[in-house]
Formats: sequence, structure tokens, C-alpha cells
Amino acid sequence: MSAMSYIRLPRLFRSLILLLSCAASFAAPAAQEQITSRPINPATAPNVPVLNAEKALELSRSVINQSIGDFTLLDRKQKPVSLSSYRGKPLLVSFIYTGCFEVCPTTTKNLEKAVTQAVAVIGANRFNVISIGFNQPFDSPSAMKAFAAQNGIVFPNWEFLSPAPAIVNDLTRSFGFSYAATPAGFDHIVQITLVDAEGKIYRQIYGEAPTADLLVKPLKQLIAGAPIAETDSLSDLFDRVRILCSVYDPKTGKYRVDYALIFEIAGFLTFFLYISWYIWKGLRTKKTESV
Repeated sequence: MSAMSYIRLPRLFRSLILLLSCAASFAAPAAQEQITSRPINPATAPNVPVLNAEKALELSRSVINQSIGDFTLLDRKQKPVSLSSYRGKPLLVSFIYTGCFEVCPTTTKNLEKAVTQAVAVIGANRFNVISIGFNQPFDSPSAMKAFAAQNGIVFPNWEFLSPAPAIVNDLTRSFGFSYAATPAGFDHIVQITLVDAEGKIYRQIYGEAPTADLLVKPLKQLIAGAPIAETDSLSDLFDRVRILCSVYDPKTGKYRVDYALIFEIAGFLTFFLYISWYIWKGLRTKKTESV
């Protein structure tokens, strides 16, 4: 462990650093056009049941700020995993069904690209991802394992889970996820749910192509709003500032660290500390003279 790791900063200064560095991170979520999968065009098959997009969106948004239930599912090795075990870090949740040949694989691959960039900026140890198979009993652990392999998902912080058929309705309702069976598969809302470290739904992200920007921005917000422990080291604090000072480059579609912003923050803090020291010195001198 380096000498830097033993340096501690007062809570006020650490909070000030993170508050300043995350100021540019808060922005309204971008709108997405498509929110349902539509395996069959309603115009060509008017009698086929389809999801009511307006009601699906209403349900999806209604669960924001609500805590998710503590459900237990099976991972790809058929080992039980409780959702509460993911608390302590932000969690990205997507619902898929393994028999899907278009929307679910497309969404998963696009999510994989976004997660790749998120890991590069934030690190794999700061958040988790789970994909849940809602078509039970067909989305079994072995089917989810095959689906993950077919789509090339190899992240250590990304798991594929299978719920028991009896809990699917309660589980999907907890996440505001809607779906309707059709002869061609399922018409379902296309969403990724971002859950905060306390297990509350923080944001819903819609569409087949979630970009890195749509994922990293709210993840950075959650990092910025997380409590700062007294034991946080200066090196860890610098790492958090680096994460919060990363900016999205629309030309490359990737994130990069905005070192200019870091220098501006460092300059402001240096000035702030100097003024504080100057005032303290003046008060101390005045007190000495009055004795």
C-alpha cells in the first residue's frame, strides 16, 4: 500500500471535491423512440394481442424510487442468488427471453458495448449487471448460459438469472416490466432498469440501443451521491474524481477523462485552502496580540 493510501481528508473537503467534480454529470435522460419489441406488426395481424405501449410505459415509470423485492433466482450454475446480495453497488437489470431471435439478442449486444465502455470508465468492481429470463420454464439456467455464450458476454460482473415460474409475475411487476405473449414470441417493453446501491429503482432506460452515455451518466450520479466513508483514502478519492470528470466524446462514441476540469477543480481547491489558511492565520495572530 502506498503512502498516499494512508492520507485522510476531512469529510467537508472530500464532499466538496465530489460535489464540484460531479456538477456537470447531472442531465435529463435522453428519449428513446422504441419501447416495445413488437414481434408482429399489428397492422398486418390485427387480432394478435400486443402490448399497450402507453400503459407499459406508465407502469415502468411508476416503480421509480420504489424498492425491489428480495427475490431468489438461479444463476447459470443453478446456484441460488438473492437480489439483495447485489446491494452496495449500482445494478443494471434487463429482462430477456432466450427464444427471441431479434430484439433480445440485439439489445443484449448493444448493452454489452455500452457496458464495455462503462467498465473502462468506472471499473467492473463498481457496478453489476444481470439479465433475467422471464419466459419460464424455458429460460432455464442452461438456456441462459447458452444465450450468454452466443452473445459473447464474458464480464465477471454480469450474470444471467432464471426465476422460478411462480415468482415471474411479482418479479416483473417489481421492475415495472410488461410483456404479452404472441404467436411469434413476446411483445415486451424494451428497458434496462438501473437500481441504486440501496435496492431502489433509480432510472429506466428504454430502447434497443442503450448507449454508453445513457448508462455512464446515471452511474456517475450514483457514485457522486454515495456516502463518503471516513476511511476513504486520498487515492480512492482521486479515482472517484477521475470517474466523475470523464466526459462523453460524441465523435468517438467513447468516454475520456477531462483533465482540464480536474485542473480547474484542483485550482479552485488550492485557492479555497489558501484563503482558509490565510483567515485562520489572521485570527490566530489577532488572538495572540490580544493576550
